[in-house]
Amino acid sequence: MTTTDGVVGSGPAPRSTGKVKAFLRLVMIEHSVFALPFAYIASLTAMYELDRTIDWPTLLLVTVAMVGLRTFAMACNRIIDREIDARNPRTAGRELVTGAVSVRSAWTGALVALAVFLGASALLNPLCLALAPLAVVPMVVYPYGKRFTNYPHAILGLAQAIGPVGAWLAVTGAWSWDAVVLGLAVGVWIGGFDLIFACQDVQADRAHGVMSVPARFGIPAALYGARACHVVTTALLVWYALVTDAGAFFWAGLAVVAVAFVYEHTIVRPHDLSRLNRAFFTTNGFIGISLFVCALIDLLVRGLTV
Repeated sequence: MTTTDGVVGSGPAPRSTGKVKAFLRLVMIEHSVFALPFAYIASLTAMYELDRTIDWPTLLLVTVAMVGLRTFAMACNRIIDREIDARNPRTAGRELVTGAVSVRSAWTGALVALAVFLGASALLNPLCLALAPLAVVPMVVYPYGKRFTNYPHAILGLAQAIGPVGAWLAVTGAWSWDAVVLGLAVGVWIGGFDLIFACQDVQADRAHGVMSVPARFGIPAALYGARACHVVTTALLVWYALVTDAGAFFWAGLAVVAVAFVYEHTIVRPHDLSRLNRAFFTTNGFIGISLFVCALIDLLVRGLTV
């Protein structure tokens, strides 16, 4: 195809690229930063315990599986919640509401992401493939959770707890309670900051019958709940450090995480949510990345080879 400016085949490409970009905005692909660092911590710790060598192909497949599953989960979330989003001023500009992404395109992207996840699981080992469908279930149930329980945050936490456990299984092909401890830490952490995030939608949720802890019990109760979650998260990370014989750098990372939690809960108050996005996106992104960096340095110092 020749266009008026003489460039062959340049017509359809921008439209296709635009659809891909719109879908990536829909699933907020950059938010993979919340889950990936903990999957890497689990994978690298398992590799250290296995033979002290980084298995790069496996690490790549873990990355592909994690991004694929998260993309599928976010696409399902947006599709299932599109009518709720349309009634909430904060979310009324989302791509499925405005028509920037069609429902058909969103389902196509979701199914492609699911196929990528299942394919990566199959390439990892038989146990990962066998358990893969179980990992998908909470991803689909979570969007419906706000329709039947005041605690959808717990379902989200369960969904996110799967990541580190699956990453460990990907490396060893065997169950690990150490990975479960890390998974619980991640699940309680993410459930806690979802309590904070949900505070900004209290009025809209109450008006339209959307269920959540802030909508049912109020913002102060939700923030206290988030603080409790993050205290438990810190305790679980300490437990994980103990059972994996973590070194000084990991413990330093835990100190950084504890300070970040204190900061997060200092800047968000029941009657002042103006810095909520800083607490949700910036601080929690920092927590994941900083702990991963410290954990990686710790493993390298203790003998993990590249």
